[in-house]
Formats: sequence, structure tokens, C-alpha cells
Amino acid sequence: MMHPLRRFLLLLLLLLVGLLPAAVWSLAPPRFPRHQHRSRPGVNGVGDYEYETRYFRQRLDHFSFPGVADEDEAAAFFQQRYLVGRGGGWAGPGGPIFFYCGNEGDIAWFASNSGLVWEAAPRFAALVVFAEHRYYGESMPFGSKAKAYNDSKSLAYLTAEQALADFAVLLTDLKRNLSAEGSPVVLFGGSYGGMLAAWMRLKYPHISVGALSSSAPILQFEDIVPSTIFYDLVSDDFRRESLSCFLTIKDSWKELDDQGNEQGGLLKLSKTFHLCQTLKTSGDLSDWLSSAYSYLAMVDYPLPSEFLMPLPANPIKEVCRNIDSQPEGTSTLERIYAGVNVYYNYTGTVGCFDLNDDPHGMGGWDWQACTEMVMPMSYSEGRSMYPPYKFDYPSYADGCIKSYGVRPRPRWITTEFGGHNITTVLEKFGSNIIFFNGLLDPWSGGGVLKNISESVIAIVAPLGAHHIDLRPATPDDPDWLVALRESELKIISGWLSDYYGAGGAVFQPVAAKGSSSS
Repeated sequence: MMHPLRRFLLLLLLLLVGLLPAAVWSLAPPRFPRHQHRSRPGVNGVGDYEYETRYFRQRLDHFSFPGVADEDEAAAFFQQRYLVGRGGGWAGPGGPIFFYCGNEGDIAWFASNSGLVWEAAPRFAALVVFAEHRYYGESMPFGSKAKAYNDSKSLAYLTAEQALADFAVLLTDLKRNLSAEGSPVVLFGGSYGGMLAAWMRLKYPHISVGALSSSAPILQFEDIVPSTIFYDLVSDDFRRESLSCFLTIKDSWKELDDQGNEQGGLLKLSKTFHLCQTLKTSGDLSDWLSSAYSYLAMVDYPLPSEFLMPLPANPIKEVCRNIDSQPEGTSTLERIYAGVNVYYNYTGTVGCFDLNDDPHGMGGWDWQACTEMVMPMSYSEGRSMYPPYKFDYPSYADGCIKSYGVRPRPRWITTEFGGHNITTVLEKFGSNIIFFNGLLDPWSGGGVLKNISESVIAIVAPLGAHHIDLRPATPDDPDWLVALRESELKIISGWLSDYYGAGGAVFQPVAAKGSSSS
């Protein structure tokens, strides 16, 4: 991955006509982490997890009733992909089902990075199901991505509401086909998938007995949390490692902008940062750097990982070490290159960087951000390592109109799913939800960080990053991570025990062997 973030077209236009400084280029939030991974129908696997790839004939629009004579069979339905575990440990009809709510990307990628679901399933004799989100991966309406993404008319069915209805219909049909109508369902999801898991528990309480919602910023809307919180937390992560590193990054934006405006400056910047093509604007480089800092904060795991890129343990520490350890006389921008190289080229195999390389497939999320997933983002003046900027909704909306011909509905998500007065609402109307957040993760600023009731629980890890609880277990996991996973599974065990009750329980949990992921 070389360029994991695109700006809305409005920002491009503003930058080109000189209304915004280049350093403001990176004001929009990074997309939730995802990766493109293709798999063939049939029996597949990722890592040690084996699954069968299946397809479900899913209705395109769950919320209208066209006349039979007017219904176009080809356009009215699409094939939704889902993965079913083949571990053989399911208790059978009546046994639990662990259902992962797919994110904005290929479902096989999320399956490979959600080890907790697979590793906990044998303990509960549960069937594992990963469902792909419509308009992502292979679950394309209208027969192809080109047709699905053609225009606002074809994209109109890409909403969280339609996706949740997909999951509900798929689950209901799957249980019926398995003669498992009595099987309790536990929902799982991380990031946007975690938001969907929580919202599904609230909107379809009869479908599941509970939800594990990991790193889910369900409060990142309107003015529920400060619009500066995401980038303030990114900045805090770097300041925590090194004040000099933080200040070097903070000073770099003006130097980058100034050099870009010099005669031959863009060529010089392109050489300093080993880019494959000469920059057209310094804003492209600002965007690339900002994306790296945001993703580094999200995946600042205590162990090596390859979730987004091959990275060492505690990658921000490594970035700051590279920035701070350069010899005296090294320029600010040369220090920045040495630091960001940890993210984009830790393996040392990349000869030059292509800023237009985008293997993560973000078109769908751009549409969602321009319709209902409006998350205001600003840069604060003091706490942030970014140039000050205040979210401007009219400009944001104009960009969406120019890009897609649609106007965002910034209040729709809170109308549909709630968000304001979340404590009172979930205490009165919610139950059996675990909200996990790692405080190193900048998305935690929009998450639920305090217990709301006896059954709506917040688990917070001060040293945790983006949905680290869902990551596959390793022998080197720190004790706090093992313990918090065990806490989550203990709560889930309680939900299932309550469902089955004393006496004729189908559910017979297997005792853990040393950790929550046994």
C-alpha cells in the first residue's frame, strides 16, 4: 500500500486554486483499515482457519416493494458472499453461531485478521460465519463493480441500513436451512464492522443474543465528540514516544509547503521522498504522510504485524527513533522521510513510492462518507501536530455534490441508530453489548469508554490499538491482552448460559487452556 487515502474532489479544487494551504490536504480521516484479498469459490482458508465460500441470493432493496411485473430479476438481487467455518466443532442445530459483520472490504481479509472469532469457536462449540458487506469484495450488485459503482443511482443501495438487513436475512435463512432456528447468534465486528455489530444488536435484538463491538466509533458523528479528537489522539501517540519527534512532524508541514512553492521544489521533494513520479502538488505528499501517521497510530501494536503493512512491534517508537537519530545537519524533511520509511518500506524492498497505488479499494467508503457516514474532522491548534483546521460542512457537502451529485445527511446516522445521550439510551434500551477500545487507537475518541449498564460493558486497554482484541493470538501476547480477551469471552459465555438456561442446555463450553484463545 502506497497511497491509502484520497481527498474529496472539493479539497482538490480548493488546493489547486490556492484557497487552502497544501498542509490542509490531509484533513479528512483515513478509511478504516482494509485490504483486498481474492479467493475462489469452494473450500478455502486463511492462515490456520478453513472455511467454505458460499453465496446467498440477496435482495438489493429491502425497504421497497416493487410490483412483480416491474421487478427486474437481474437487478433486484445480487450474490452476497459469506464464509462458513469448516473446523467441524459445531454442536449442530441449537449450538451457537458466531457471526462476523463484514466491513468495507474483502471478507477474506477480515477473516484472516479476526483470530479471536475462530480461536474461541471450539471453546463454545460454535459455527463461524463471516458475511461480506454489499458493494465490497465479491458481493457486487448489478453483476460487476463497474456497474455497481457507475453513478449515484447504482450506488444508492450502499448504506449501513441495507447491509444490516442483508445480515439479518442471511442469518435467518441460514438458520432455517440448518434446522438451527434455536441457535443463539453472537455478533462480532471491528471498526466499521464493530459499529454494524452494535447497531444490529440494537435494531434486530431478536436476531442475536449479544455483540462484541471492537474499536467502533459510534459517537464520531455531529458534535457528540470534539471534531479534533481523532487527530489529537494521533498526535498524542507520537508525543508519547518523543517530544522532539512530535515537534519535527509539526514543523515539517510548513517546510514541505514552502519547498513545494519554490522553483523546482516539487522535483526536489520527489527526490527526497524517493517517489516514482514527480509531484504535481505538495498536497499529494502531505496526504501520503498524514495517512501513514494515522495508520501507524491505529496499528501501534506491541507485537510485529502485517495487518496493513509489514511493521515492527511498537511502530511509532521505531518511526520516532529514525526521525530523532539522524546525524546533525539532516534537514527536517529528510528526517521525516527516514521516519515514514518505517511504515511504507520496513522490509526495505521498495525502490520508489507510487502515491497513486491503492490496493485497499476505497471507492465505496467515499460514497458512504458522502451520504450518511459523515464524521467531522478538524485539527486543533495546540494539541495537534497538524496545521490548524476547522471542519467546514458546506465545503464538505459541495465536494460530495461535485463527486457524486448527492448531498450528505449528517444527522441521519444518529437519527437511525442513536448517539446523543448514549448512556441514557443504551441503559434503557440496549443490552448485551461489549465495546472494546484501545486508547492508542485514534478511533477510540469516538467510542464508548465507560460501562453503561450491567450488560452494556466497556473494556478499555490503555496500551491497546485498533481492534487488537480480535487479532489472532500469539505466544508473545502481553498478559493484559490475554486477560482482556478472557474477560470478553467470559461475558459471551454468560450470554449463552442465560440463553440456554439451567437444565436442557445444548451449549457445553470447553474449559479454556491457558488463554482466552485456546
